[in-house]
Amino acid sequence: MNRAPGTAPSRSRPDRCPGVVEPFAADDGGLVRVRIPGGRLPVSRLQALVAVAEEYGDGRVRLTARANLQLRAMPMSEGRLADAALAALESTGLLPSRAHDRVRNVLASPQTGLAGGRSDLRPVVAGLDRLLLADDDLAGLPGRFLFTLDDGRGDLADRHRDLGLVALAPDRAQLVVGASFGPVVELDDAPATLVGLARRFLAVRGTGPDAAWHVSELADPLVAVVPPETGADVAAEPLPYGRVPGGEHVAVLEGIDARAAGDWAERTDEVVVTPWHGVLVPEDDA
Repeated sequence: MNRAPGTAPSRSRPDRCPGVVEPFAADDGGLVRVRIPGGRLPVSRLQALVAVAEEYGDGRVRLTARANLQLRAMPMSEGRLADAALAALESTGLLPSRAHDRVRNVLASPQTGLAGGRSDLRPVVAGLDRLLLADDDLAGLPGRFLFTLDDGRGDLADRHRDLGLVALAPDRAQLVVGASFGPVVELDDAPATLVGLARRFLAVRGTGPDAAWHVSELADPLVAVVPPETGADVAAEPLPYGRVPGGEHVAVLEGIDARAAGDWAERTDEVVVTPWHGVLVPEDDA
């Protein structure tokens, strides 16, 4: 749907972006989407998720363009995930809150803290996720609402949609609000600032089928629009597959199976799911 910023949406249905608790009913069964804030994932939990896919689904874990994970052909009962499958997914530790199942949409530069970039944004991801989970009201964010945290390399320049930032220095970043730039903030304050803006969005988005799903759909900006600081308006090509600074970026086009997850477990304790249908496998000597 292409509309000018601030144009009121015209919809006849609620947001049905799938999660774990409320999967999408596809022809082959339930499609379950597991949010992975920042894409960082212990390999042990990935292996546990693959085991769930093998027992209840089609045996593979697939990747999304938001660096989340999906399972297909999952059993459903009365429009919801079957109890045994839901319990198995919760046992992986990847569903810390049923209420916040669909709202932990946080993209971060995959190489942040591993190689390059102006700042290590991993603490910002962790702080933002912690505050999201602690706020009952924020469980009401649309399932399509997206936070984007770019560490200054510009790899997420084409992904900004709702709330985010671009790092300017190790301790500072400029906010991105909808399609515009906002104020510069200290990185230590960024999680609370982003959560505060998310609360403001909820307060003004409206109700019913015409309620905004995205910041760009609001009639008025959430913050005063300001020009980008030097270095904020930066863009880069997607991370290529193969050896890259910080590790190996593995293309995952057909999904992750037990063999792939086992191979990665022999190389590292943690991998990073990327928004380009790949997995970054960190390596110290990359």
